[in-house]
Amino acid sequence: MTLPTWLQGLPDPERMRAMDRWAIEELGIPGLELMERAGRGLADLVVAVAPDGPIAIACGKGNNGGDGYVAARLLREAGREVRVLAVAPVEELGGDARANAERVDGIEPFAAAGLDDCAVAVDALLGTGFSGAPHGSVADAISALNAAGLPVVAADVPSGVDAATGVVEGEAVRASATATFAAAKPGLWINPGKSHAGAVRVVDIGIPANAPVDEPDVALIDDAELLALLPSRHAGWTKFTSGHVLVAGGSRGLTGAPSLAAEAAQRAGAGYVTACVPASQQAILAQRLLEAMTRGLPDDDGAHTAHGVEAVLELATRGGALVVGPGLGRSDGAFAFARDLVARAEVAVVLDADGLNAHAGDLGALAARRAPTILTPHEGELARLLDVESSAVQARRLEHARAAAGRSQAIVVLKGDDTLVVDPGGLVAVSPGATGALATAGTGDVLSGVLAAVLARDADPFMAACAGVRLHARAGIHAAHEKGVDGVIARDVIEALPFAR
Repeated sequence: MTLPTWLQGLPDPERMRAMDRWAIEELGIPGLELMERAGRGLADLVVAVAPDGPIAIACGKGNNGGDGYVAARLLREAGREVRVLAVAPVEELGGDARANAERVDGIEPFAAAGLDDCAVAVDALLGTGFSGAPHGSVADAISALNAAGLPVVAADVPSGVDAATGVVEGEAVRASATATFAAAKPGLWINPGKSHAGAVRVVDIGIPANAPVDEPDVALIDDAELLALLPSRHAGWTKFTSGHVLVAGGSRGLTGAPSLAAEAAQRAGAGYVTACVPASQQAILAQRLLEAMTRGLPDDDGAHTAHGVEAVLELATRGGALVVGPGLGRSDGAFAFARDLVARAEVAVVLDADGLNAHAGDLGALAARRAPTILTPHEGELARLLDVESSAVQARRLEHARAAAGRSQAIVVLKGDDTLVVDPGGLVAVSPGATGALATAGTGDVLSGVLAAVLARDADPFMAACAGVRLHARAGIHAAHEKGVDGVIARDVIEALPFAR
């Protein structure tokens, strides 16, 4: 696998170990030198977080603890008061970690009282090789660090966080900042691990970027590289060249959702948008969508029926992309409409909201589609698709998003501050975050419209999904600057889309 230039690889622990071995065995860089550079970067971040005051450094038994011992020595040499709190005696350490521990005086057994009156604490307990739930003295130390109320700087990854997946099975350190070595790890950018990492600083420890290891299959999206690839309208285009988007959804009391999706598609560049809604609701959308077309479809008490599928398929012969689900409702007829339409549509489909719920427990049906499919669930919707508890998805986001992509053979966009874009082939792109301003009704409908607008220009589906996610995130950030985080509504995000590039 070769990553596109707009993705920055996030190596998992196995790849990081391979990089370390290569640097030591092939390049001849001593392990002690790598640890020294890591400890120096850790110490620098500690100073940035707390320029003054006593420092407590909690050290574990492995190389992560060794990084902490290096930082302790360097901070003392710089004149700082440092308390070194160890969960294991030096005699139990080995290799480079023991060598660095033996260079530090005054090591004390870890005790919560050692954190008293400190300005900052350092978590050097568990490294990137850890998975599972902490136990024993390490678990006690994690609890004490979290209870102390101090800013905590984590070494490489907060203890208790699985660096490969972001999974947290027991208690994990809640860091204010993390100094991660050589490269950022997936667990620092995927929740729940992301919520424990704080601000992430990558520390260069001298391992060249051309290490001969497999490319990571999880990567962070680089906005500048990605968005530069999006085409813009030029004089030779028509409204259909600019992108044809159909929005199929809406029902009595839920006309706002398809309206938002349609308007978002327009603001994201689509040149021709048609909202396909139950006939009884068409007048409402026609009054709101002055620049878009509307089409009334067979109606059963304000909801779609399967009899409307043919009309949408006829409109889709012009090509473009189809959004199915915003405001659809959960009637039997609406679900039948969504299932039949998605199965038969020969254009790219963005499946959202009740369009997803119509396929709950039947993801395999989507695998037969020949055109690209993008699913945009939040955790609850993904749980229904997979027939699992929502809490299970929340705890293991990467695992469940990959499972859904595999079963459906669709691109899965699992929404969140760490939105995951998962290709059925296994590649995962992670959004570097957005803003809490997007936590308001209707912003998911906006995302669907944006995704469809990018897809409608025949962009590579995975690239289109990533670009749509980042345009949406950046528009949310812009809207938050304009309105304040708590003042943003979905329409503000639509209005901010032209600034998102």
